[in-house]
Amino acid sequence: MKEYILITGASSGIGYQMAIQLAEKGKNLILVARSEEKLKKLQEELISIYKVSMYCMVKDLSVVDNAIELYGEVLEKNLLVTGLVNNAGVGTYGEFIETSLEEELKMIDLNISSLVVLNKLFATDMVARGSGRIMNVSSVMAFLPFPYYSVYSTTKSFVLAFAETLASELEGTGVVVTALCPGPIDTGFYTEEKLKAKMVKTNKPIHPEVVAEEGVKLLLYGKGKKIVGYMNWFLSNLPSITPYFLMMKIKKNLAGKSL
Repeated sequence: MKEYILITGASSGIGYQMAIQLAEKGKNLILVARSEEKLKKLQEELISIYKVSMYCMVKDLSVVDNAIELYGEVLEKNLLVTGLVNNAGVGTYGEFIETSLEEELKMIDLNISSLVVLNKLFATDMVARGSGRIMNVSSVMAFLPFPYYSVYSTTKSFVLAFAETLASELEGTGVVVTALCPGPIDTGFYTEEKLKAKMVKTNKPIHPEVVAEEGVKLLLYGKGKKIVGYMNWFLSNLPSITPYFLMMKIKKNLAGKSL
């Protein structure tokens, strides 16, 4: 029976690059995203070049029921998922009292609720089989939640804590759960508004191909968490040596807009 790696948010950014790199390694894939056009184009290219088996499933995972539906479709097609990459995510930037409540509730459902659903359903099957690998994409902001990213950075703190605790629970089952923690990435996530933040000027976005390469290694062979980039590693450790009141001032200043 063929084995598949399922990637959410596969139509762009890290997910797109991971799909390419995994296909290069001969891995069969299930690609999930909202854009059918982008998924189909990627599917055709990768099948043509690498001759792997590939399915596309168009789902908006900001609707939690769609995550349950996705799992059901995988079962209906009798696809064996031995690897899961929970990469789909969005973020908003701005003062909390001014940002859209509707967008933030959808963000919580996408970044947290659907991720929990997919972990629950696929991890249960993997444990029953005695093997499997799950990688949840968090962020360097999980270590230092930023003002003006209040909801987004908090969702990523949840993802990291969830991945680490689930990994501990599943130790010895044959199922490995990891967390990828990138910093700024040169993708559509960083809108013109977000690019005005001082922290982006200070910590330049990394190309998604580089982040994806680290993600592929972590998914296939690694354990624990992986922070991508030296500056991000430094920032993630800064709170441990900096007083809280000073750290929050530093973060607020970095998250503010450059003049």
